[in-house]
Amino acid sequence: MRAMVLEAQGRPLVLRELPVPRPGEGEILVAVSACGVCRTDLHVVDGDLTRPKLPLIPGHQIVGRVVELGPGVQGFTPGQRVGVPWLGGSCGRCDFCLRGRENLCEQAQYTGYQRDGGFAEYAVARAEYAFPLPADYGDLDVAPLLCAGLIGYRAWRRVRDAERLGLYGFGAAAHILIQLARHCGQRVFAFTRPGDEAAQAFARSLGAAWAGGSDIAPPESLDGAILFAPVGALVPAALRAVRKGGCVVCAGIHMSDIPAFPYEILWGERQLVSVANLTRRDGEEFLPLAAAVPIATHVQLYPLERANEALDDLRAGRFTGAAVLAVAAP
Repeated sequence: MRAMVLEAQGRPLVLRELPVPRPGEGEILVAVSACGVCRTDLHVVDGDLTRPKLPLIPGHQIVGRVVELGPGVQGFTPGQRVGVPWLGGSCGRCDFCLRGRENLCEQAQYTGYQRDGGFAEYAVARAEYAFPLPADYGDLDVAPLLCAGLIGYRAWRRVRDAERLGLYGFGAAAHILIQLARHCGQRVFAFTRPGDEAAQAFARSLGAAWAGGSDIAPPESLDGAILFAPVGALVPAALRAVRKGGCVVCAGIHMSDIPAFPYEILWGERQLVSVANLTRRDGEEFLPLAAAVPIATHVQLYPLERANEALDDLRAGRFTGAAVLAVAAP
């Protein structure tokens, strides 16, 4: 199979010909048709996340079809379409797992980080961590829901009652989440890179009540905010933007250092929280909800061998919506 391989962090991926992997106990082999390109992939490649297995095939928004079942697999059939997300496994025994918080398991493994991912023609996944996908979506369109959508949904649940919701960083996750927020009657205020008029126009086209640079204050106080941009300096900016009792959610897996800020912008029962990874329950709740809204994804397509270009474009903010690798014909 062809695969884009990370051989050393901080260096471009390399196109390799590798043997097709075999599924082990409890695993499925998936023929990959599409794989979303996520900012987490960028953090892995650039070395911001420091514990990948190497060499590594990145990619954790995998869409494909089951071609082989490993021993003991039940509930899937060859030819069935599945999605493989970031959470690739957990221990199932620790206090976190037993309390339904497998996203915090110390022994968790992550797709495209400790397990080879979907920047390849085939991928192996633990069957119990793969999702059946809504029939309403094509392969390319559903890929961004598997991380940008899921982490956005997990963050949004913390601010689902906010009448005025700020989204800092209007990329893949925000362009999905704004549709859910608008469906639920929230007014959305979109914050982009300063001067990014294309992203601001895109946010308005999706129903944002206001869109502007992250360096300016919104025209109204917010009830809640979600930070998708990995910029620590936005934390005090968001705290200043939310009124008393408001909540600021940090949704990224990596963020630059948060600068010191005066206690007065946290005081007044404002909350500053983070969300980490995802659980299988998030997928079970969100994927049917996305189809029911329905949420439309806006994708920028790249062939598998141009994965480095997709990562470069994501790093530079050269597109709106989400990047997706078209690995095989849908």
